[in-house]
Amino acid sequence: MKKLIAALVLSLNALTILLIAPAQAQQNPQDTVWIQVAARPTLASANQEAQVFAAKIPDVAGFSLGGGWYGVLIGPYTREDANRVLQVYRSEGQIPRDSFIALPNNLRNQFYPLGDDAAQATQPAQAPQATVPAATETAEAAVETVTAEPVVIVPPTPTLPDESPAEARRSERALSRDERKDLQIALKAAGFYASAIDGAFGRGTRRSMSDWQAAKGFDITGVLTTAQRQVLLDDYNAPLISVGMRRITDQQAGISLEIPAGEVAFNRYEPPFAHYDSTGDLGVRVLLISQRGDKSTLYGLYDIMQTLEIVPLEGPRERADTSFTLEGRNSRFVSFTQASVKNGEIKGFTLLWPAGDEARRTRVLGAMQASFERTDGVLDDAAGADIQQDIDLLSGLEIRKPRMSRSGFFVSADGVVVTTADVVQGCTRVTLDHGYPAEVLTNDSQSGMALLRPTQSLAPMAVAALSPQSPRLQSEVAVSGFSYEGVLGAPSLTWGKLADVKSLEGDTRVARLALTAQPGDAGGPVVDTSGAVLGMLLPQSAQGRQLPADVSFAVNAETIRNAMDAAGLAVQSSLPTGGALPNQALVIQATGMTVLVSCWE
Repeated sequence: MKKLIAALVLSLNALTILLIAPAQAQQNPQDTVWIQVAARPTLASANQEAQVFAAKIPDVAGFSLGGGWYGVLIGPYTREDANRVLQVYRSEGQIPRDSFIALPNNLRNQFYPLGDDAAQATQPAQAPQATVPAATETAEAAVETVTAEPVVIVPPTPTLPDESPAEARRSERALSRDERKDLQIALKAAGFYASAIDGAFGRGTRRSMSDWQAAKGFDITGVLTTAQRQVLLDDYNAPLISVGMRRITDQQAGISLEIPAGEVAFNRYEPPFAHYDSTGDLGVRVLLISQRGDKSTLYGLYDIMQTLEIVPLEGPRERADTSFTLEGRNSRFVSFTQASVKNGEIKGFTLLWPAGDEARRTRVLGAMQASFERTDGVLDDAAGADIQQDIDLLSGLEIRKPRMSRSGFFVSADGVVVTTADVVQGCTRVTLDHGYPAEVLTNDSQSGMALLRPTQSLAPMAVAALSPQSPRLQSEVAVSGFSYEGVLGAPSLTWGKLADVKSLEGDTRVARLALTAQPGDAGGPVVDTSGAVLGMLLPQSAQGRQLPADVSFAVNAETIRNAMDAAGLAVQSSLPTGGALPNQALVIQATGMTVLVSCWE
């Protein structure tokens, strides 16, 4: 009864999807996708497979995938509906567990169904038109040309002859242990086998083979024929087939491995990377890592990789004695990097894959890891020296930049920081000096000030001492800050005078300065000649007015003291009799307490 109800629900869902998909596709055709359930090396076998699936489920279609492969798909659906249908059909065993979402741009000529049924099946997704093959293409590829009249598909002739149970047992006995394990792995991936992968065909394996045969519509014998074994393995390898997995050997990098050659191709060398850039619609990229070095070089690479745009902040990362792995995820893509050092050579790879295609990414990554081999040679450090350099690029890769960087200053010995409120708003991550994560203790938009605490205790070179007295008008002051948002790597001092102890609107919590500041200076400490902190520089905000360039404002020390008291933090005050410091000592004191605060998305 449960299966009957589930089937009815599935049918209703599929009918609803078919009814609404055309309208949705007209609104935005790029939102429609397919679900690939099988891939076959011949048109005949793919057509036969499509008929088998069409007898069980609706919305079945067949398309050429290129490279001599033909895919069986269901759809088209919206992305949201495709995820739901994929989940339901997998759980019901209607489609293989390694089925995945396929983009319409990756599909070529349709071969199933034909005629009016084909027009109806492809209308919602607006399947791409095929291109006429070049003269150099093979006769097999010519199947993909567009014809004026529907092509009648002759009932398929299997490329592999079917076998009797006795013949199947004889051909099965010729399999190696590894080949038997491959079959068990494929059965397990399809959801029919749950025991050990041992290459021994016992009762559990035989039962899973029978269940698979029943699901595929084959005679139930518990022994797979040669043709059936090929169908099972093709289903399992469909994600790899769809991206053209192929072993390559890069002699300059000294690396051999399987890569998605249907989606990437070699572009250039920029040590320590060999760039294999995207050539398909998925946007896949592969980097081979190859350089001379030792463990310290490897550790340096580990740190540098995490500053790159291609390694998002979210994701697990692990560094061992002679190797490391990095995984990063965001809404656009997932990247995985592995590298290790051996005999003075560091080698590895990075795989970038679009988000939302996890099943296929996992298979491709597993194949790359299993096939990775070191060969002789390592990239020449001078390779790619003629390529134009850019301060924002590292070996041709974009360095990750924060959304915003401002200044801040330490107000406690364990690293609590005062900074501006705007720099911590809407951030997924806040860091101090790029490398130290911090949490927001308070964020007061009224005063424009925020308090941060690093997730690990820090030992600042200097801690701010708040001035206990009101400063004198026209006295000399300086702001310490990262004027150019960290580009220079160290804070600098900008000198000016205290113009007023209140703002233009008369707010006594804010002082007005005669000082020309840069955007990155905001959040930095305003100090007097004794090194005592008079306040925190606020961001430039004229609120619709054009003020002179040398007009700046700062939250005063009393406001900072009140915020720290409210947060339960101890306040360090300067001695009221402190005299003027020598210029060099003042610079050391002010810049020692200043820290770069960055907001990351």
